[in-house]
Amino acid sequence: MAGGLANDFAVQRHECSRSGVDDAPLACASTRHVPVWHVCCYFSSVRFAEYRQLIGKQGEDLAAEELRRRGYAILARRYRTRFGEIDIVAQDHDSVVFVEVKARRSARFGTAAESLPFWKQRRIAAMALDYLAWSDRLSDPCRFDLVAIDGIGSSRLDIRVIQGAFLVQRA
Repeated sequence: MAGGLANDFAVQRHECSRSGVDDAPLACASTRHVPVWHVCCYFSSVRFAEYRQLIGKQGEDLAAEELRRRGYAILARRYRTRFGEIDIVAQDHDSVVFVEVKARRSARFGTAAESLPFWKQRRIAAMALDYLAWSDRLSDPCRFDLVAIDGIGSSRLDIRVIQGAFLVQRA
């Protein structure tokens, strides 16, 4: 939704192409205290969410293709656990590799390689442990890689595979 919690009720002029539609707020296209979440804007934010999912799926497809080109065997894609989803699980020689894919259209808010915070690393480690237990491979060596894709959807596509992007201590 547009604006966030602080701006849900604001004095704002909103030029809405859907003003006059029955489900649009009465004050649409005028200056009044009305919620910013006009029905027309809500649907555009839904389209934006779908677009982000599409970018993510496209990034995962590019990453899987690049990993195959480098000799990895893809074991699973979008492996779901109670902690979340692992983008790609692969085999590289004798190691099970858990791959996080980060795709960015631009470096406006940082590069794809810079967008893996510590809390996400911990969550990926928990999901990896779940996968290793499920596949009866707890004794196998494993590694955490990052595929950073910058410029997705542009002519300046840059795909980097960062092996051992982060380390996790086994208990």
